[in-house]
Amino acid sequence: MKSKAVKFNLSDRPEFYKELRKRVNQHFKENKITKNANFSMKLKTVFMICLYTVPFILMSTGLVSSTLGSYLMWLLMGFGMSGIGLSVMHDANHGSYSSNPKVNKILGGLVNFIGGYHINWKIQHNVLHHSFTNVEGYDEDIQNVWMRFSPSQELKPIHKFQIIYGPMLYSLMTIYWLISKDFEQLFRYEKQGLYEGQGLTKKKAMRTVIINKSLYWICLVILPMIFFSVSWYHVILGFVFMHLISGMALALIFQPAHVIEDTDFYLPDEDISVENNWAIHQMKTTANFANKSIFFSWFVGGLNFQIEHHLFPNICHIHYKKIAPIVKQTAKDFNVPYYEHKTFASALFSHFKVLHQLGVGTYDQKNIAG
Repeated sequence: MKSKAVKFNLSDRPEFYKELRKRVNQHFKENKITKNANFSMKLKTVFMICLYTVPFILMSTGLVSSTLGSYLMWLLMGFGMSGIGLSVMHDANHGSYSSNPKVNKILGGLVNFIGGYHINWKIQHNVLHHSFTNVEGYDEDIQNVWMRFSPSQELKPIHKFQIIYGPMLYSLMTIYWLISKDFEQLFRYEKQGLYEGQGLTKKKAMRTVIINKSLYWICLVILPMIFFSVSWYHVILGFVFMHLISGMALALIFQPAHVIEDTDFYLPDEDISVENNWAIHQMKTTANFANKSIFFSWFVGGLNFQIEHHLFPNICHIHYKKIAPIVKQTAKDFNVPYYEHKTFASALFSHFKVLHQLGVGTYDQKNIAG
């Protein structure tokens, strides 16, 4: 059964986004710069790919053969996985890395080399999350059998402990992704008719997922267990360590952008509609953090500028810092909220505060919009 799309209120201040797009486009026109990747972004791409592949090559060739050294390599690979996910394949799968679709396809496909499946990622992230941010029943980023991420979700006894076990589940994110999530999504997306928009059938998707994951397991686990200098169990532990690092990093970047004190959650009414214009909906469900931190912003692919990313996913993240003042001023001009935390720590604190409130049932229900 195909999913019905949520209807947004087209009459809710449509001039806001129209004016915002005009101002942002003017910025690129006046400065004569492309909205895609620049030289700095290309250097970052090389760095992130090397951060993931070079440590593996060093272990494969025996240049790093000690147990402690191997764990250090897996650690670096964990950050490399995160860097590729946050800074490279993310832009490419949004089509914002390059004006050349072939380049975007190649770099977007890097997600397959870190254990995922690019089509499922695009459906979950581009189609569902970006279109229906914080909308119950649509945004899969707030759907989890063990976690309560929205006040409209059923409160279960186990949720009172989610502030404790939540971080542990966060660290397992990419392992779950690798082992089970893609297969679950295969059946769900096929039933919802979401593969049709990608020109794909379930059979073809299943074949691709099985091949990709088999090659991944062979290259990252089985062959290293045979040929690496360290014992086989150190390979397995190192591999798991890499995923724990990456899973935690990815989760802690995305969650404080949407599940915090400021942002709203939506439960569609009987007509499957919400009260806001799409752009204003994004402003009410998204927040920035640590925008003045240069290195942090560089490493996380500008995703601390989450507002700018949600409004302009077709613009490479390397430009978010420059267009952020434009977005903020335009929001002020049209009396639209612009949520931001000065530090990453304060955003995390807000996230875990909400996580606790949702878990014990004390979250302020007025934040559920219809």
